[in-house]
Amino acid sequence: MNNNHMALKRIKELTDIIEYHNKLYYEQDAPEITDAEYDSLMSELIRLETEYPQFANPNSPTKRIGGAALDYFEKVTHKTKQLSLANAFSTQELIEFDNRIKKLISDYSYVCENKFDGLTVVLTYENGEMTLGATRGDGVTGENVTENVRTIKTLPLRLKKPYSLTVRAEVLLYKEEFEKLNAARQKEGLALFANPRNAAAGSIRQLDSKITASRNLDIFVFNMESCNDVKLKSHSESLDFLKELGFKVSDYTKAQDINNVIDIINDIENKRDFLPYETDGAVIKIDNFEDRKALGQTSKNPRWAIAYKYSASEAETKLIDINVQVGRTGVLTPVAQLQPVKVAGSIISRATLHNEDYIKLKDIRIKDNVLIRKAGDVIPEVVQSLKDKRDSTQEIFKMPAKCPVCGAEVIRNENEAALRCPNKNCPAQNLRRIQHFVSRDAMNIDGFGDALVEKLVDSGFLKNSSDIYNLKMHMDELSTLDNLGTKSVSNLIEAIEISKQRGLDALIFALGIPLVGKNASRILAEKFKDINALINADKETLTQINEIGDKMADSIILYFSDDDNLNTIKNLLKYGVNGKYESAENTNKPFDNKTFVLTGTLEKYSRDEASDIIRRLGGRAASSVSSKTDYVLAGEGAGGKLAKAKKLGVEIINESQFEQMLKTKQ
Repeated sequence: MNNNHMALKRIKELTDIIEYHNKLYYEQDAPEITDAEYDSLMSELIRLETEYPQFANPNSPTKRIGGAALDYFEKVTHKTKQLSLANAFSTQELIEFDNRIKKLISDYSYVCENKFDGLTVVLTYENGEMTLGATRGDGVTGENVTENVRTIKTLPLRLKKPYSLTVRAEVLLYKEEFEKLNAARQKEGLALFANPRNAAAGSIRQLDSKITASRNLDIFVFNMESCNDVKLKSHSESLDFLKELGFKVSDYTKAQDINNVIDIINDIENKRDFLPYETDGAVIKIDNFEDRKALGQTSKNPRWAIAYKYSASEAETKLIDINVQVGRTGVLTPVAQLQPVKVAGSIISRATLHNEDYIKLKDIRIKDNVLIRKAGDVIPEVVQSLKDKRDSTQEIFKMPAKCPVCGAEVIRNENEAALRCPNKNCPAQNLRRIQHFVSRDAMNIDGFGDALVEKLVDSGFLKNSSDIYNLKMHMDELSTLDNLGTKSVSNLIEAIEISKQRGLDALIFALGIPLVGKNASRILAEKFKDINALINADKETLTQINEIGDKMADSIILYFSDDDNLNTIKNLLKYGVNGKYESAENTNKPFDNKTFVLTGTLEKYSRDEASDIIRRLGGRAASSVSSKTDYVLAGEGAGGKLAKAKKLGVEIINESQFEQMLKTKQ
C-alpha cells in the first residue's frame, strides 16, 4: 500500500471519527472523549491535509476552525427568488389571511413554527456535499459566505445520504453567547452589538472565517427550496426528511384551522422568554405543497404563509433631549436622545418621534420618563410619556422654523404631517443623498459607510454622488486622512470601480427619486432599458405601467426636470457607471458554468477587477482550487493554489491568455 493510498484512507477515517464526535459534543451534549483527545485527532487531520492537499475535502471538519481570509464576498444569484413573508400583528389579521385562503382552496391544514430572529441563508448541497452558502440578500442576489457557514459546528457538511438539494436556514447566536461576546468586546474597547441578530449577521459577514468560527453560531433549517431526488408532499414531511439527513430543523406544530393556529402561537409567545435564542414571532404556513402551488405568490410574498409578530417589548427610560434630523428629501424628523435601555435584546439610545403632530398628540416633553418599544421588534419608538413622573424640569419641544443645518425657512405641504427644508442644496440633504447612493441596496460600494461619506463631504472631496467616481484622482490626498491609509483607499477605489457594473435598477434606486423604491426601480429598469429613455419619459408613458401611479410619475418627471440632477447623471455615465439594463435571458454569458481561481499578482487588473469581469461574463470566481475548477489565473508570486492546480490537472492560464479569452469571448 503506497503513501498516497494510506493517507487518503486515514483522512477519510479521521473525518468520520471527528464528525461523529462533533455531533455528540455540539448537538447531544454527550462527549465521549476528552478535549485533548479531540485536539489530537484534529491536529493529525490538519497535518495530513497539509501534506496531501489533493485529498483535502472542501467540507473537511478542519473547515470548522476557519481558513484564509477573503478580500471580498462574491455575489450569488439565487436559482429561485427568496421571498419575504407578509406580517400580521393581530389575530384579526390572521383570520383575514385565512379568509383569503378559503376563497382559493378548501380542506387545508397549517404548520406553526417559531420565527427565528437571526440571519437567513440559502444552502446548496450536491450529491450530499455542501457546495454553497449564501445570504438571502435582496431575494434575488446574495453574497457567497460558504467558508463562514462551514464553520458552524451544528451544520452537516456532508448529508447522511447523497441527495442534491437547496434549503433555507436561519443562523442564530444564543442569548448566552451574545452576552459573552459583548462582554469580551467591552473589555477590548470595541463597539457592542445591539442585539443577537446583528451579532449573527456580523459574524457571518466576516471576511476572516476564523472570527466566524469563534462566535459559536447555531443554525436551523426551516424550508426545503428544492430537491430533485425525492418527492415530498408537505412541509412537515420535508422537515422530517431533512432531520433524517442530519440537519437541525425548526420545531413545528400542525394545526387544522385558524383557531387552532391562534391557540398555538399564543402558547409559543408565552414560552418565548424561556427559549435560549431570540424570537420575534411565529410563522404560519400551509402544509401541503400542492395547496401552495394553487395559492401562488405576489411579487414580494407567498400567499401561503404569514409571519405573526408578537406584541412589542417595552421598557422605561429617560428622554434626555430631542434633536432634529434632515433627510435626503428635506423632511425634518425629530429624534429622541435616550438614556440607553435594553429592549427586546437590543440597547436603545435613540428613537424616532416621527413628526411634530405625533409629539403633540402624545404630549412628549424633554426630560420626560417615557415608555420605549420596538415596533414589530425592529424599529425603536416612543410609545408614551409617563406624566405621573413629571417634576419641574420638563420642557415643551417645538419644531424649528428654520432648517437646523442650512437655515432655510421650513415648509409644510398640504396633507403632509412633515416639515421640510425646501433648499435642495442643503448640506444635510446632500450628505444623506450620497449616503443613500453608496448604500447596500443602491450602488453597494463595500466599505463606504456613513461616517466615511461624512468625512469626505466635510473634507471637500464629495459635493455630489458623481464625485465618488473621481476619487481615484485623489488617492494620495485621501491616504492622509484620519483612519485611512494606502491600503484602505486602494480597497475603496476598487469597490467603487466594481460598483460601475451594478444594474440599471440599482442606479435608479441610488438616485433617490422621491417615492421610487427598490421594486419600482426594478420595474422602471425593465420597462425603459436605458436611463436616458427614463429621463425622457412623459407622464402618460409612466402611468401606463401598472405599478406607477400619478404621484410617482409626477415625482419622476420633477426629478429629471432639475438641471443639477441631470448633470449628476451625465457625469455618472461619463465616469463609466452602467446606465443600461440587461436581462439575464438576453445577456451573453460566455463563461457560464466556468469556475476560475485567481492567485498571485496580475499586472493590469486587481483581483477584484478580474473577478468582476469573470462574473459579468457568467463565470464564478472561487477562493480555492478543487477538481471542479476550470481555470486557475496565475500571476506573479503564485504559490499553493498554483501547486494544487498542477496536481489536480486544472488548466492554468496567465494574464495574456486571460486577455486573449476576453477578446474572443466578448
